[in-house]
Amino acid sequence: MEVLMKRFLKSSIITSIVLMALGLLLIFESEATIFTISYIIGGILIALGGFAIINFIRHASNTDNHYNLDIIYGVVTIILGVLIITNPQAIASIIPIVLGIGIIISSCTKMQYAFQLRSNQDNLWKATMIISVVSTICGIILLFNPFKAAVGITKIVGVFIIIYAVLDMASTFAIKTNVNKIHQTIEETIEDAEIIKEETKEAPKKNSKRNKKK
Repeated sequence: MEVLMKRFLKSSIITSIVLMALGLLLIFESEATIFTISYIIGGILIALGGFAIINFIRHASNTDNHYNLDIIYGVVTIILGVLIITNPQAIASIIPIVLGIGIIISSCTKMQYAFQLRSNQDNLWKATMIISVVSTICGIILLFNPFKAAVGITKIVGVFIIIYAVLDMASTFAIKTNVNKIHQTIEETIEDAEIIKEETKEAPKKNSKRNKKK
């Protein structure tokens, strides 16, 4: 459990840093960032389509219908990749939706942890809950994207991404501090239990020695 929690916190911090960098790029280099993302996604799709077609050619003599789907998948994926590269504005309209969904899912996870803190009567739950709610609102705004008519849509999206990244990082560090306290308490409890166990084992020996002396 401890290892999983550390991995979760580490991945959350890394995600926040990446999103913050993406937000800054969307604000100051919005056009270049959109084109770069389009080329990367389009290139990956074209490569996947190419591998699928190669796989179909390699197994052309095979009677298994499973490989026949590779040619369809390959052609469709390549066409989709070309469309994304030639129409980077399509990516600009998809980015808010994808990021909005991701932010809402992440915020709901933190919100669940806030309820757990509340059940444990930890005062940290209030700050964690507020951050989670604000982050969720940012995600909902990005998901429904009311700025479609705005010229600087990518800059606005970048601002919301940075706000979420900062809030998420603050929430993660707060959770990390709380987790460290919990582990420390558990370790102290285990140590106390071991001391009591040792004392319990030694008690019969001392009593038997006293009885022998009598």
